[in-house]
Amino acid sequence: MRVQITVVAIAVMLVGGKNLEALADSQSSTQDASSGIVTPEATIHIGEYAKYGNYIGAASGDNQTLEFFQKVVKDIQIRFINDKGELFDDKGQPIKGRTQTDFIIGLLKLKPGQVFREDLLEADLQRLRRLESFNQVNVEREEDASSVKVIYKIKERDFPSLILGGGSNDDVGLYGRVGYKDANISGLNDKLDTTVQLSSEDIQFNGQFTSPYRPGEPNRLGYSIRGFRSRNISGTFNEDIRLSNGNKVREGRFGGSVGLLGAFDEWDTSVALNYTRISLRDQEYNVVQVDRLGSPLSVSGTGIDDLFTVSFAVSRDQRDRRDNPTQGSILTLSTEQAIPIGLGNISSNRLQGDYIQYLPVSWIGNGRPTDNPEMLAINLQIGTTIGDFPPADAFNIGGLDSVRGYGYGKVASGRSYGLASVEYRFPILQSIGGVLFTDLASDFGSSETVLGEPGVLRDKPGSGFGYGLGLRFKSSFGLIRGDLGISDQGEVRFEVTTGQKF
Repeated sequence: MRVQITVVAIAVMLVGGKNLEALADSQSSTQDASSGIVTPEATIHIGEYAKYGNYIGAASGDNQTLEFFQKVVKDIQIRFINDKGELFDDKGQPIKGRTQTDFIIGLLKLKPGQVFREDLLEADLQRLRRLESFNQVNVEREEDASSVKVIYKIKERDFPSLILGGGSNDDVGLYGRVGYKDANISGLNDKLDTTVQLSSEDIQFNGQFTSPYRPGEPNRLGYSIRGFRSRNISGTFNEDIRLSNGNKVREGRFGGSVGLLGAFDEWDTSVALNYTRISLRDQEYNVVQVDRLGSPLSVSGTGIDDLFTVSFAVSRDQRDRRDNPTQGSILTLSTEQAIPIGLGNISSNRLQGDYIQYLPVSWIGNGRPTDNPEMLAINLQIGTTIGDFPPADAFNIGGLDSVRGYGYGKVASGRSYGLASVEYRFPILQSIGGVLFTDLASDFGSSETVLGEPGVLRDKPGSGFGYGLGLRFKSSFGLIRGDLGISDQGEVRFEVTTGQKF
């Protein structure tokens, strides 16, 4: 594609520092000083490449011609690689992937036949890197004078996976756990994630199937189905005030949800119908209504509350990759309206916001590739509940995923909360990284408005501050996190889990 424009005194304009965009926008002409007649002087051919383009200049006599071409995407190819980064197996055959090529092409904004744009290519690369089914995505280009061939090289994760584990806790004692996960069913990134936990006291499970929204099929909505059953020592009614028989309060949850998934612009959306039955129980798993002080444990007064809710959430994900991102951000906003049906007749609205920002820095790094890149990671959260709600559903502040240095729910159990966390992450070895962190949170004095005031009666401070350091180890089982936290109350806690805090 060529655009012909006539310009005046091109040599003077080039010396004067005019850029190509200014030239393209100019009306080119030459005016004879004596006659006032405007006549053509020079010819320029201008097009576009990448964001601003390149040009080729050629001088001929008193005229100068600049050739500036639009390069068109000739083809997009998807190639899969193995763990060694190879495109072919031992028999010389191309590596086959599980993911359908048409599905991948449907996710891309830059299509064959379009003018090549660097910004769209980068956005597509990040979009593919955020898929859970992909472990590594790189892109190459093959160019000629007028076209670009885009080649994606993709290493897939090893799905499906079987996870076996076990442990012991204060509630059920020894337990065994088995999990099954596949994030690329049918090559379309449909996901099944299930876990079953067995003990002498109980059977717990959590299973979810998700078929995400596909940009290549705009008239089709995604969907998700979930079912769960769990029990734990209550974070709201902790051991500071027990039941009349001396038992700690157990909190059981049973329910499920059905949701529809969509997208507009760069925002992902979800609408879901949810049900949760919350029950408060003793060690023998008998339902209890009040604690040792006679304070109610549920809205219904029976020890059991039903929550029927309709939820809506939007999320904008601009991270450069899904696992251990190095830059970008993710913002999630949600609202959940309770419908007054069932025990407790609960009507409330739960509002939450969650923002994470990743900022690459180079304070001590040497610029070499690492599994633990140097960065600042910032997380801001806020939430509130309007109306009546089960006290067990209060915002429990404190713990490994909240304010480190405190036990779970030890800071506050409030109607509202705000949380700010900052981490400085830095590499130590290729697969080992370090973290310096600080967490700050508050219930904004809202614990007094929770039914039964469980946080106030248990002398939870309502706000808390923690800081410390940690290690990150990238293993074949995923990222292992160990954090040593120190609270502003002087408590020191070291806890180990998997995955980054945010």
